[in-house]
Amino acid sequence: MDWKSHLILMPILLPLVTAAVLLMFDERKRKLKMTINSASILVLIGICVALLQEAQAIAPRADVYLIGNWPAPFGIVLVLDQLSALMIVLSSLLGMAALSFALAHWHKASPHFHTIFQLLLMGLNGAFLTGDLFNLFVFFEVLLVASYGLALHGSGPARVKAGLHYIAINLVSSSLFLIGVSLIYGVTGTLNMADLAQRISQVAADDRMLLEAGAAILGLAFLIKAGMWPLNFWLAPTYTAAAAPVAAIFVVMSKVGVYVLLRLSPLLFGLGAGPSYGFGNDWLYYGGMVTLAFGLIGVVASQAMGRLASYSILVSSGTLLAAIGSGNTAMTGAALYYMISSTLTIAAFFLLIELIERGQDAAANVLAVTMEAYGDDEEEEEEEEVGAVLPATLAILGTFFAICAILLIGLPPFSGFIAKFLLLAAVFNGEGSTPQLAMPVSPASWVLITLILLSGLSALIAMTRTGIRTFWASLEGNVPRVLVREAVPIAGLLALCLALTVAAGPAMQYMDATARALHSPDDYIDSVLSAPRAGGEEVEAQ
Repeated sequence: MDWKSHLILMPILLPLVTAAVLLMFDERKRKLKMTINSASILVLIGICVALLQEAQAIAPRADVYLIGNWPAPFGIVLVLDQLSALMIVLSSLLGMAALSFALAHWHKASPHFHTIFQLLLMGLNGAFLTGDLFNLFVFFEVLLVASYGLALHGSGPARVKAGLHYIAINLVSSSLFLIGVSLIYGVTGTLNMADLAQRISQVAADDRMLLEAGAAILGLAFLIKAGMWPLNFWLAPTYTAAAAPVAAIFVVMSKVGVYVLLRLSPLLFGLGAGPSYGFGNDWLYYGGMVTLAFGLIGVVASQAMGRLASYSILVSSGTLLAAIGSGNTAMTGAALYYMISSTLTIAAFFLLIELIERGQDAAANVLAVTMEAYGDDEEEEEEEEVGAVLPATLAILGTFFAICAILLIGLPPFSGFIAKFLLLAAVFNGEGSTPQLAMPVSPASWVLITLILLSGLSALIAMTRTGIRTFWASLEGNVPRVLVREAVPIAGLLALCLALTVAAGPAMQYMDATARALHSPDDYIDSVLSAPRAGGEEVEAQ
């Protein structure tokens, strides 16, 4: 094996080694730790992009790495396909943006920030690359433990209160994960995802209820992470209270649950699942729509920008869950494009919120909301002055805010519009490659179409109201001090959305190919179970 064959291990190994190295230095050497952390993530981005290119080159097959040189299903395997490659690139890019923003001052707020940050990346990449449920649990716990430290980063009563609630609910989620995995293993005798896909159709009728119960409990653990209603009560308080760079990287954490459901639903309960075909799809479809409705109501009702961004995550999660539950290959491809666009946008918005609120007074915000609700009876002569020159900082922040608003609303020509257009087209066109105009759209599909359109309307109302209050009719004239290193990550994330818009054609070709591979997993299963050992030796099944 040459060194390139070991590259799939690096998204996990590199953050682990970096975290260990960072522990060797105390907090007095922050500049050195900053340098090591930044260099590590830059290298990680390069590795992930190289893996993305490799996954695209070998598609629809997957690249399988046998840890310990034991073949599946006996040993631990890492699996690189188009979906996992896409997710590790997304997490590494968000990690770089969040770290760059944090280097202005947030990394000093509490000790071991850089070490915990690297462990979070390790857990995320491991969860995306693993090929069995047991190691999915291991990496799931690594990223959760790291996220506990980051959720509490910076201290403060609100952050500690929300962080403790976050820890409690995720401990429950971990318990459900273990129970679900135990039930599945007890019935099938394996936890390798590809092996499970082959064995599910062979499960005895008497054991099938136990299998589906385990799958349902396991699904609950990931639905908590994805933020499905009514399991999402923890999300808005936690993300609102978290430090800005932490909230930005947490946006991709909410997609871990979506990723696992997207991976396992067509793999385990697709066409080869026998009597369990389509298990849980209706729950995902209708639960996703309810989550989408709850999220858009929360967006309209939010007065604080942090809560607006948090409820936007629920809108995104609801849309993605409904797309997964539909079982529509075309809708899955559109949902992947939407996931990338919405994740980048909301992460940029979380970073932007801190810069905007830095120049505002909390009491002034309360007064602004009060005046908006009840009006202001006093006439001010100074209001006759029309027009004011905005300082350059406010002009830049206002431009960033406008781009975020356009992306969240889904207005043309940016990627938010393309994503929603593709989702709606997939609902109308069904599974075929050509529009199936003769086939009527079901009432449930009309509800989903309506909710997607209303989500854009709710974002329009909320972002317009917030923009007017913040940039046009603000009661405070303070201009926030913004460092270049804080503006650059926001500009970078929005530039990625612009690139996603310009390269929408190639991007959708990749997403559609990924969706087809997910819904026709024979190549994935064969790649994992037939992966050769180094040296070509065979292992005889016991």
